[in-house]
Amino acid sequence: MQIRRIVTAKNDAGKSVVISDGHSPRELVFEHTKGFVSSPLWMVEETPDLTKGHAETMDGDGSILAPEGGAVFLVVTFPPDSVMFEPGWDPEKAGMEHMKGAPGIVETFEMDNPGMHTTPTLDFATVVKGEVVLELDDGKTVTLKQGDAVVQHGVRHAWRNPGTEPATVSFVMLGAKSA
Repeated sequence: MQIRRIVTAKNDAGKSVVISDGHSPRELVFEHTKGFVSSPLWMVEETPDLTKGHAETMDGDGSILAPEGGAVFLVVTFPPDSVMFEPGWDPEKAGMEHMKGAPGIVETFEMDNPGMHTTPTLDFATVVKGEVVLELDDGKTVTLKQGDAVVQHGVRHAWRNPGTEPATVSFVMLGAKSA
């Protein structure tokens, strides 16, 4: 699911205006993992200063992992897990796409336990469409449906989609102090 992103700000006269309407420059529809879409929508590296303009924050190709004190707004569409078992699915090519689609975050993934990762962030997640399973460190799983929300405190986890339809989750990730 591609995301239309509308960005508003104040013009020179102090009136609210739309400054951008379209897809994020960093949105990536994956070729090698059909149905996977990474839509990093906005990022700040520190407390925002609303007096200093409103420059595009998603230009370039750097990390989208929120630094301590920063934040990232990200929407991800997860295809069904079965996509990874289709003939011709190439994990190496898919991995390269993930490196491009989620730099900084993908480096937190465990190579010997696909999908499991821990980010140094406080995450707010809401299922926008479909159904997804949150897997935790101890193997416990929680099934989340459209409208369900999760608050994660820097825990080891994975997102799974055992269903037959894509699931879309909206994330706000706050960079936090961690051990």
